[in-house]
Amino acid sequence: MPKGRGRKDSDSDAATDDQGTVGTFETLRDEGEHFVHVQQYVKAIESFSKALEMKPEDKTCLVVRAKCHLMLGNSEKALEDANTALDQDEDGKRDIRALNMKAEALYQKGDFETALVFYHRGNKLRPELQEFRLGIQKCQEAIDNSIGSPSSVHLEASGDLSYFYKDEEDQKLKKQKQQQKGYTKVSQAQKKEERKERQKPQDGSNTKTTKELLGQLYRDKEYLEKLFDSLSHSSTQTDSYIKGRACDGLEYLTVRSDFWRQQKPMYARKRDRQARSAHSAGPRDPMKYVLQKLVEIDEAQAEGKYEESLEKSKKTLKRVEETSEDSLKNKPDVMANLYSCMGNAYLEMNMYADALSCHKKDLSIAKDNNLEEAESRALDNLGRTCAKMGDFGEAIEIWKKKLPKSKSPLESTWLYHEIGRCHLELGEYQDAKDYGEKSLAAAKEADDAGWQLHACVLIAQSEVKCGELEAASETFTRALELAEDQEDRSAESAIKKALEEVNDRLVKGGQEDDEQDKEDDRRSPDRDRESPAPKGSDKDKDGKKSSPRADSPKENSKGKDKKDEDKEKTESDENETEKNESHA
Repeated sequence: MPKGRGRKDSDSDAATDDQGTVGTFETLRDEGEHFVHVQQYVKAIESFSKALEMKPEDKTCLVVRAKCHLMLGNSEKALEDANTALDQDEDGKRDIRALNMKAEALYQKGDFETALVFYHRGNKLRPELQEFRLGIQKCQEAIDNSIGSPSSVHLEASGDLSYFYKDEEDQKLKKQKQQQKGYTKVSQAQKKEERKERQKPQDGSNTKTTKELLGQLYRDKEYLEKLFDSLSHSSTQTDSYIKGRACDGLEYLTVRSDFWRQQKPMYARKRDRQARSAHSAGPRDPMKYVLQKLVEIDEAQAEGKYEESLEKSKKTLKRVEETSEDSLKNKPDVMANLYSCMGNAYLEMNMYADALSCHKKDLSIAKDNNLEEAESRALDNLGRTCAKMGDFGEAIEIWKKKLPKSKSPLESTWLYHEIGRCHLELGEYQDAKDYGEKSLAAAKEADDAGWQLHACVLIAQSEVKCGELEAASETFTRALELAEDQEDRSAESAIKKALEEVNDRLVKGGQEDDEQDKEDDRRSPDRDRESPAPKGSDKDKDGKKSSPRADSPKENSKGKDKKDEDKEKTESDENETEKNESHA
């Protein structure tokens, strides 16, 4: 075989070996990632370790294996892998994943200050990542829990601060000492270590502290300790395997209890319990308690939870009644406010009698204690309740008492409008029109287009009822313009329909007048011929009494039937118009 050819075959074999290595490495790496996905971290670590034997400097395998170690509670090994991955960085570029793993491993070890440093480094490089922001927050919280309030600690910029400026030179020294086959040796050492007799981990803290730190996990710790002790004298392979897994669980719980003790010491837990108990007991100041409850009541009513609002109002009222006036300032004002809230809740639940009773109590307390604002509020609510119950006359009288207490044109326009509506419901159309015009004037003064629209509709409805169709047409036209300006489509549709009905009635009324004029013109010659006869001339030559055609019973009957038909048709049109106006 020629020498050149042999050299060529040798090169081909080397290339084939490299391809096989790469393929095997990628297979192991993908296998490890699959085990991570299904949360089988022990198998994932084995696959990544085998892959790293082929490529010891692969950062992806190192970072993901560090994550697996963290998930198993082994922060030391996770820190080693993270440091090794960071050592592979070139030109000062940082691998963000490795940096995050290192910060998390330091945090899990309980080295919160150092972890905070690396979280800040990561946040400076990639400020858009949420992991670093959350890491900074939880480190600061853990440090605060460990050392107390930050105001009690005074830091000074003195001493050796070179640690915060150098770029982990000690980690580079470790990299130089590390050999490519070091991972295989470590793996063999771990296997030998597993064959040795493992001792039960010892917890340095007392039972009460450990129980509080672990919480529900303390029962698992007791079970694993009993299981480990029961298998301590057994030498079978199955028992040794179970004993090893129990020891793993105990070591994990011991590490976690130490971490939680550092993250949130016992005095911090005691402080939080006291704060929670103080919060659950409620504020000691009665006024703060009442204000807090009033806010909750208003929020419940705003969300439509009227039953919840009513229950809270009743409980708060009972508490207020038991509190002395010395402890609770403005007690009458608070009670009146609570009765008002209860009345509004009853009103929304259609329990009108209960609502009326509560609002009357609100008015009585306001009058007895000269609470003008509360009195005005009570009159307002009483009028609304009476109107809901259909007692429009009583609602008018109550709202008229409130009119002098009105403090703004906007409040006045609402009152005038509601009084006018009540007059309209009672059939007092002229009064309804007068109050509608007052509402319109107040709305213009307040520069409120919405209430101008409502007032115009009320005036137009009243004018229709009064028979002033031309004026009603003009007012509806004005209301339609306001609705178009406000882009209120539903109001536009209703007003257009009402306006069409009014205009149709105007046209029909004009046609009837023209027909009546024609009928009068046609019959006028007969009336001229039938002039009053002289005395004694009411008989003809034959001595028979004359019977004029205009007075014949047949013609009178026809005329009467025609008038009845026209009247019924007009009433039907009026009813249809009234429905459209009410909708508007």
